[in-house]
Amino acid sequence: QVQLVESGGGLVQAGGSLRLSCTASGRTFSNNGMGWFRQAPGKERVFVAAITRSGSTTFYADSVKGRFTISRDNSKNTVYLQMNSLKPEDTAVYYCAADPRYGMVVRTSQRDYDYWGQGTQVTVSS
Repeated sequence: QVQLVESGGGLVQAGGSLRLSCTASGRTFSNNGMGWFRQAPGKERVFVAAITRSGSTTFYADSVKGRFTISRDNSKNTVYLQMNSLKPEDTAVYYCAADPRYGMVVRTSQRDYDYWGQGTQVTVSS
């Protein structure tokens, strides 16, 4: 079992920045690939970014590429999502997720993630 807790969400103006954190407990964090997903009001949850268990490889959705950065600190059992140049369309609940099976490659499908946090709200005002 892996327990995930997100933090760092909030209200920000367009063009601003936020850094989300997701801290894990339970199974060895460094064995898990990690991902961030988001769900906007009235829409399905979609992939945002992923990172391999070593942190050597990252992957991004086209909508956030060049603006968001995913990183991890295995000594702190934490994965981060740095979000810059935020847009109103980035407004969503952001979820982190852990993939204990395929941690050596990045995964974009929600089906590949076994553990999920409760989500943190990000609201970008225009």
